[in-house]
Amino acid sequence: MFGKSQKWFNDNLVEILPKVRGTYKQNVPMSKYTWFGVGGPAEVMFSPYDEDDLALFLKTKAYNLPICVVGGGSNLLVRDGGIPGVVIKLDSKYFRQTKVNEDKSITCFAGVKNVELKKLMLENERGGLEFLCSIPGVIGGSVKTNAGCFGRSVKDVILSATIVDGNGEKATVGVEDLMLSYRSSFFPDDWIITSITFKTEPSTREQISKILEEQKQYRMQSQPYNERTAGSTFKNPEGLKAWELIKKSGCSGLSVNGAKVSEKHCNFLINTGNATAHDLETLGETIVSKVKDTTSITLEWEVKRMGIAK
Repeated sequence: MFGKSQKWFNDNLVEILPKVRGTYKQNVPMSKYTWFGVGGPAEVMFSPYDEDDLALFLKTKAYNLPICVVGGGSNLLVRDGGIPGVVIKLDSKYFRQTKVNEDKSITCFAGVKNVELKKLMLENERGGLEFLCSIPGVIGGSVKTNAGCFGRSVKDVILSATIVDGNGEKATVGVEDLMLSYRSSFFPDDWIITSITFKTEPSTREQISKILEEQKQYRMQSQPYNERTAGSTFKNPEGLKAWELIKKSGCSGLSVNGAKVSEKHCNFLINTGNATAHDLETLGETIVSKVKDTTSITLEWEVKRMGIAK
């Protein structure tokens, strides 16, 4: 169901990669970089020094080298066999920059944590992005998934993004080119977002703080808090709620070894402490099957799965 285990480590991979100013690390446990706390190793993890370093890598790497990009790991399930090739993580100082522009829009580089928008908004009394502050992860990942909550999504607030494509070419693209839709986007898979510019609206420190606190309290009361989870597991089918379908299908109390359905919100899967990625994926696929049998509706994963089975 989840692919076959295979030997793919190449001890000499780093030696044939482009010379960069950033860093390469070998055999990096992805469990340290995901909120689920599971997942096998990345064969190589590449942290570019800056955008030019990323572009150089993409221009000069071997054409058939497997690469992928990971953000904050909050919406990610890495399989137990790990990820072959190079995992790109935009976490250098360069990719954690923010600035307020003359038109009061806010530009954030891809490695900025969503929650870090809070300080910027309060200092400049600019609102409209409060919902993003309550979403785990980093800015770059929030665009790829068109992250959203409390009635708003990235599509509603983004103005433009800078990208580096698979050939190492840099460009600035408008929101229309990103083709954002419910919890997804349709821009080319080889585009790597390096920064995003958001529109804002005038507000006050008091109003921004009030909205942020209300959203925090809602999440604490209605969703698992301080647990190993990856957020909503499945997308809501059009006009329906995934959690209602899951509950109706008798999945509320399901568990597979250390993986279980959250008692607080059944569209959240929890690693209780000793789950493997296989346990979590098996539990998720069991839910998909039971919901399909009960309602004839096929749930679509919102959590991104990558890597190979062990």
